[in-house]
Amino acid sequence: MKEFIPLSEVADILSVSKETLRRWDKSGKLESIRHPINNYRVYRSHDLKQFGQIGFMFDQTTPEPAAAPEGVYTVAELFAGAGGLALGMEKAGLHCVLLNEVNREACATLRKNRPHWNVIEGDVATLDFHHLQGKIDVLTGGFPCQAFSYAGKKLGFEDARGTMFYEFARAVKEIKPLICVGENVRGLLSHDGGRTLQGMVSILDELGYEVLPPRVLKAIFHRVPQKRERLLVVGLRKDADLTFDLPKPHKEFYTLRDALQKGRLFDCDAPVSPGQVYPKRKREIMSMIPPGGYWRELPLEIQKEYMKGSFFLSGGKTGMARRISWDEPCLTLTCAPAQKQTERCHPDETRPFTVREYARIQTFPDDWEFSGSMTSQYKQIGNAVPVNLAEEIGKSLVKTLNAYYAGQVKSVKRA
Repeated sequence: MKEFIPLSEVADILSVSKETLRRWDKSGKLESIRHPINNYRVYRSHDLKQFGQIGFMFDQTTPEPAAAPEGVYTVAELFAGAGGLALGMEKAGLHCVLLNEVNREACATLRKNRPHWNVIEGDVATLDFHHLQGKIDVLTGGFPCQAFSYAGKKLGFEDARGTMFYEFARAVKEIKPLICVGENVRGLLSHDGGRTLQGMVSILDELGYEVLPPRVLKAIFHRVPQKRERLLVVGLRKDADLTFDLPKPHKEFYTLRDALQKGRLFDCDAPVSPGQVYPKRKREIMSMIPPGGYWRELPLEIQKEYMKGSFFLSGGKTGMARRISWDEPCLTLTCAPAQKQTERCHPDETRPFTVREYARIQTFPDDWEFSGSMTSQYKQIGNAVPVNLAEEIGKSLVKTLNAYYAGQVKSVKRA
């Protein structure tokens, strides 16, 4: 492990702001030093041992190699989008049997890249899944988060009718996969005071699944050069002997430089591609922002001009007029790179990231083509699960299925 870790990297590791770290520095909770060579503010790695949640960074054991599938393991996916999750599952060795997506352009993306995939375009509520019962090992889906009416009682399957989670749960009920995996934004943990997630767990339990404690996976720990977080909800069928471990985090971080330039992640620079452009005045303002900086780097009068009413509101608003640095993971991508609240500006050039740069940051391979308008392509990429994160989840699923089917063979032999 590195002896010194930059302030920005420590903030990412601990999921705190740089301002919090500066407060800790003043209070003595976690003191920084100046790097002996470049004089940047850094932390000694051994000072981070007090934070138990990152103990993996100090584990000296050699990680186990990823297990290859010992059989043909099948997966079906709902709300498939542009294929980030499905592609990651494929890279881990799982066989995609069905993908459902309502967006026409996202379906065109899936078909263009994987003509052999069974892509079902349309509203999931119109589909019947009974024919897949006994044929699917894993059902996945990034269902949109909608609130339930909890009404002070244990939420049941029928109470969720009309929500996208109900459709996911209905597919679980009709298919009866060994494992179901729902992924969502971190905000689902606190949605409606936690009652929405509690309701989802209750429903899957009612359908015969043991739901593991929902966990947030930080993409930066899983070979993704982006500060993205995804909540994972994993259900294991109660009548099967299954154990599942979340993917182990990697100690190595990747930065925007790794995403866009030849190096550790890609064997060439990001391909040239179309991208959004700034209007003239916005380009003039953004040109004043240094890499890693945001609106507070601007002269006061220009801050007020750019921020307008937001200038007087509380909060850091650190996504506004934000230029990403080469030497840190990118902020979480949104559905458009030039939204005022969530600016994602190139480190050197005063412009938003292009479509292919967006795809690189989400770890899509360069030969994965996106259909539709430029706006649609940005949206498809921004909504996707990072491919490398999905692959890590897939490898954990493969390990679980290897153990399960090996146990089934032994049971048959004993009988």
